Amino acid sequence: MSDEAVSQLEELARAASSCTKCPLAQTRTQVVFGVGNPRAEVMFVGEAPGYHEDRLGEPFVGPAGRLLDRLLGEIGLGRADVYIGNVLKCRPPGNRDPQADEIEACKDYLRQQLSLIDPAVVVTLGNFATKLLLKREVGITRLRGQVYPWWNRYLVPTLHPAAVLRGGEGSMEQIRADFKLIKAALEQAVAVADPATEQLELFQ
Repeated sequence: MSDEAVSQLEELARAASSCTKCPLAQTRTQVVFGVGNPRAEVMFVGEAPGYHEDRLGEPFVGPAGRLLDRLLGEIGLGRADVYIGNVLKCRPPGNRDPQADEIEACKDYLRQQLSLIDPAVVVTLGNFATKLLLKREVGITRLRGQVYPWWNRYLVPTLHPAAVLRGGEGSMEQIRADFKLIKAALEQAVAVADPATEQLELFQ
């Protein structure tokens, strides 16, 4: 990422901080834009901020965030090495699922984040991020476990850490296997400058 792109990302974050495109602006404590290395080769995309994220202004800072940190460590990465964002930048009341109109109102921020950061590997956490980016209605349990060529990048769908905390040992084994795929995809991206690309329409 160039210095100009870093400046554009900071400007985008400032614009998002006062966003009123959907009713979530009325109930949020603050916008949770994203955090991490703007020059990261790996970008994680979650669903929406929760209670802790809404209070602190940073994604994945509660129990799910601690699990994410642990999984990153297992493949030799830390928060300083990656960028983390969400489909929605504001917390839905009661941590309910994102609604279609909210995703529609917010998705351009994510599109611009992906374009500016330009990661080699995109990791979607859970159903909402995966369906938006891959444009498929199949559930995450059927899509996970694979690496998908995506817009001159690799995309790895996996379970949301919050779901893993509820799902027991079987879910933990699945997400650990997916993180090994993340590591392999990153190594492949470093070795191959221009990975094969499917003809997918960037989530319009």
